[in-house]
Amino acid sequence: MSELKEKTAKGLLWGGFSNALQQLLNLLFGIFLARLLTPADYGMVGMLTIFNAIACALQEGGFIAALTNRKNATHADYNAVFWFNVGVSLSLYLLLFLSAPLIARFYSVPALTPLARVCFLSFVISSLNIVPRAILFSRLKVKESTLATLGSLAISGLVGITLAYYGFAYWGIAMQTLTYVSMMTLLNGWLAHWHPTLPMNFTPVRQMIGFSSKLIITNLCTILNYNLFSVLLGKFYTEREVGNFTQANKWNSMGHTFITGMLTSVAQPVLTQVNEEPARQLAIFRKLLRLAAFISFPAMLGLSLVAEDLIVITLTDKWMACAHLLRLLCLWGAFVPITTLFSTLLVSRGHSSLFMWNNMIQSVVQLVVAFISYPYGLEWMMRCFVAINIGWLAIWYLFVRREINLRFGDFMRDISPYLLLSLALIFLIAWLTIEIESRILHMGCQMVSVALLYALVLKLSGSVIFKESIDFLIHKRIH
Repeated sequence: MSELKEKTAKGLLWGGFSNALQQLLNLLFGIFLARLLTPADYGMVGMLTIFNAIACALQEGGFIAALTNRKNATHADYNAVFWFNVGVSLSLYLLLFLSAPLIARFYSVPALTPLARVCFLSFVISSLNIVPRAILFSRLKVKESTLATLGSLAISGLVGITLAYYGFAYWGIAMQTLTYVSMMTLLNGWLAHWHPTLPMNFTPVRQMIGFSSKLIITNLCTILNYNLFSVLLGKFYTEREVGNFTQANKWNSMGHTFITGMLTSVAQPVLTQVNEEPARQLAIFRKLLRLAAFISFPAMLGLSLVAEDLIVITLTDKWMACAHLLRLLCLWGAFVPITTLFSTLLVSRGHSSLFMWNNMIQSVVQLVVAFISYPYGLEWMMRCFVAINIGWLAIWYLFVRREINLRFGDFMRDISPYLLLSLALIFLIAWLTIEIESRILHMGCQMVSVALLYALVLKLSGSVIFKESIDFLIHKRIH
């Protein structure tokens, strides 16, 4: 038990450290690139996001989760998954290489043909990284993963900025992604101390395919759900509008990815290890739930508060349109870590079918509503998207309640104090700072005021999670 706590604490520490530095590097490199490039440049790459994401989901095949759930996985398991992924990736790349002119014709942008063929190379390279990632993930080697990620981000960011500075426009973004994937593959392979062998035996893949296939379908639905706007905007609007959405979504993702990345770095492995101890699993899950709410609500609602100032100060006025989109997306982003915890619990208990069907139904609803609402403008599409994704949290809760008997009153007690306090502080500070004209001063006052008041109220109210978090940061342990 103490060993699991120690691994969980270290995983959370390194997961938080990793994601904080990742988002900081993404922020710095993103600011430089956004100043050098235009919304149309981002829109060019944004149009291809959904195709690359779908190919990656098919190539990964849910095998990282499947290998993690497979206790005492052997070299034969890893070897089978490696060669299977390589074969699938090469086949998909050939298909997309030949389809690139059709994609360009769909968007009526001929320049997408060569860009697509280069961008799609990233998922072929990443197929070599699936098994090393699974090994590091299942063994809670978060420190090693952190070092690989930060090194890859630094090198790829410098490549992207250099190319953008010398006038390569959207090619800078494409090569940044390609460099990042290549470096991650090399570093993870080295840190995992694993290499493939011959001959190939795909028997373990057949044993895992029932579980992983449901995750593939789920991931495809999720990708369609998250990237729907890029497709619709690319088809019916301009590259600039796609670029504004892509930039807003990027900032929103940087926000909630920090929390979800920290939690998911330990959640599935830890929850899987205590599957045979229901009471203990429930206690661990509720602690993770409180931690998610404690961090996510003030962070994401605070980002929504300062969205306009932040975008104008960092990216200049040319990106003003994306600030309004960011405000809306952050409302949904505040609930993403909680939804992620719910889905992770279901996967850790082997219920990939529930995970699949719930995501499929949600995606269908999302698609129908998007097609109905898109003639009324992007903002209405976004409002519907946010409302559906927040409301769907209730469906996730019903499945989780059945699995671990998480009572609704306990669930609300775990998250509502942080949600209500964050909302109250956001509205209060927005009202108190409304007369400040300087954008830098305005944003600074809002951020500092919300953070200080949030910490003060929790301390004075005797918040347990606040005390535990401080103790965790100081002593690096979980009680």
